Amino acid sequence: MSIKHKIILTYTKDLSVEIPDVQTLLLARERISKYKLNLDISSKIVKDKMIEVFTKLIYTDVEQSKQKAYFELLHSTVVEIEDINVKKNEMEKFILCDLQFEVFPKIREAFVKILRHSGFPEANFSGEIDFLKLYQQRSNQ
Repeated sequence: MSIKHKIILTYTKDLSVEIPDVQTLLLARERISKYKLNLDISSKIVKDKMIEVFTKLIYTDVEQSKQKAYFELLHSTVVEIEDINVKKNEMEKFILCDLQFEVFPKIREAFVKILRHSGFPEANFSGEIDFLKLYQQRSNQ
């Protein structure tokens, strides 16, 4: 059962595109298939029945290369919780899984556009992120 909620607003809270020079851009374009997307999701209470959920995407070369580009997007989603009695584990699942199913496609689309406008016209992320699996892994820790 998903938590009854209303998304109040979403916005890009922080954005970083770091390409030190043209040589790094050229090398990164060759190595873009070696780059990996990391995801971090956190939240904080804004006020009674309202939370802010942060979805951070970091895209960088996983190999230890001196010349690499770095991309980071921190997206914020402010949500009003309409259910009265929500258990902690239900809220965790909502933040890490259910809400991400709803907002992540637009976040991903915005991030890909940023990559493409930053000199990576072929940028795309293959595969889907399994938020349910990520939630279950985090729950088992």
